[in-house]
Amino acid sequence: MALSSKRRFAALTGVVAVALTATACGGSSEDGGSDGTSSGSTSTIDCAPYKTFGDLKGKTVTVYTSITAPEDGPHQASYKPFEACTGVTIKYEGSKEFEAQLPVRVKGGNAPDIAYLPQPGLLKTMVETGKVKPAPAEVTANVDKNMPDFKEYGTVDGTFYAAPLGANVKSFVWYSPQAFKDKGYEIPKTWDALLALSDKIVADNPGDDVKPWCAGIESGDATGWTATDWVEDVMLRTAGAETYDKWVKHEIPFNDPAVATALAEVGKILKNPKYVNGGYGDVKTIASTSFQDGGQPILEGSCYMHRQASFYAANWPEGTKVAEDGDVWAFYLPAKTEADHPVLGGGEFVAAFTDRPEVKAFQTYLASVEWANERAKTCGSGGCVTANKNADPALLTNPVDKLSAVQLTDKGATFRFDASDLMPGAVGSGTFWKGMTNWITGQDDKATLDFIENSWPK
Repeated sequence: MALSSKRRFAALTGVVAVALTATACGGSSEDGGSDGTSSGSTSTIDCAPYKTFGDLKGKTVTVYTSITAPEDGPHQASYKPFEACTGVTIKYEGSKEFEAQLPVRVKGGNAPDIAYLPQPGLLKTMVETGKVKPAPAEVTANVDKNMPDFKEYGTVDGTFYAAPLGANVKSFVWYSPQAFKDKGYEIPKTWDALLALSDKIVADNPGDDVKPWCAGIESGDATGWTATDWVEDVMLRTAGAETYDKWVKHEIPFNDPAVATALAEVGKILKNPKYVNGGYGDVKTIASTSFQDGGQPILEGSCYMHRQASFYAANWPEGTKVAEDGDVWAFYLPAKTEADHPVLGGGEFVAAFTDRPEVKAFQTYLASVEWANERAKTCGSGGCVTANKNADPALLTNPVDKLSAVQLTDKGATFRFDASDLMPGAVGSGTFWKGMTNWITGQDDKATLDFIENSWPK
């Protein structure tokens, strides 16, 4: 399923536009755009682009997603022009148990009209139920025009089902610029420098109150996904993109030495009691700390670094300045050398379980330039990068989004989609999550990798 390096870069040169992230955008009023105007009032918007959808008054479209508070409000705000101009009602439901509950609902005959799938692997699983509808011609046309290089991720066995919704950058480390400045710490440019900085922070804080790192992997039924991101990011750095692609496609086993090397490298940080879990306790507390809370001790000075994606910007408390000169900021998770530049990313895909006219209309809107631009206006705290290369880049004003765009459009960058999201659902959003959770709570490396390998569908 992997793109060639050349095609991957071509896809990402257009990813500096706008949209929602894999799990998140953040922190703005549901009924206001970034310019302070109401996006929900037909008196302040141009309804001309929406006339083709017709009169949908009295109709309702249900949306089920893993995107929950605080990221959900700004996302729902991006629907307001579509609702106001067509008369349709979008009924939004976000759940931390999305990955586990969606198959149950589909099997039980209670599928939503639309689901935002954060894993292409889960899309394949849903398609196998026979319940997912192929994308309508209007959606296909929008994707071919606006985000063609992401189309294959929404395609199963040659049929296109799900348009990309948003994209995010995962290869970031959040930190406090002021705390680094006060201590004279420099942003590490290599992996060894990152570990050396961690050792320096340990030496500077001999007690147990302050640690180099803080982390959290609790996420309801999706607990463990943030730990899989760690492995994927490090796998790109220790094994390289070619081996990473083989791992994703199971051309090498999950317990291959290359994967074992990556997991051991992650263990140098996440399972090192001297390094974690600042503000929360010992290593095992990582499993019980929510991913939303994971980086918060940075603001309290209990930890210095937190590896998390661009969408984490939405999880800082209201009033937190997220900028290079702010309360928190992010730096690129370094590779083995300064010349290496692997970038891990992810996104969501819009799958429909019914083909009613109002559902087709909403699918089409979500694949349009109009939605991408509206999403930028309602974004709030950041995480508004997408594959829609025709959206207005001037609307991309949030510092985090600009930082993400720099990473994604770097000509020296090697982008790869989140591995667990591309793997079969039983592994990527199943045993990989569970195995990493067990690993955090004490299971050894070999047992963890063997468990996941043995679960791979035959």
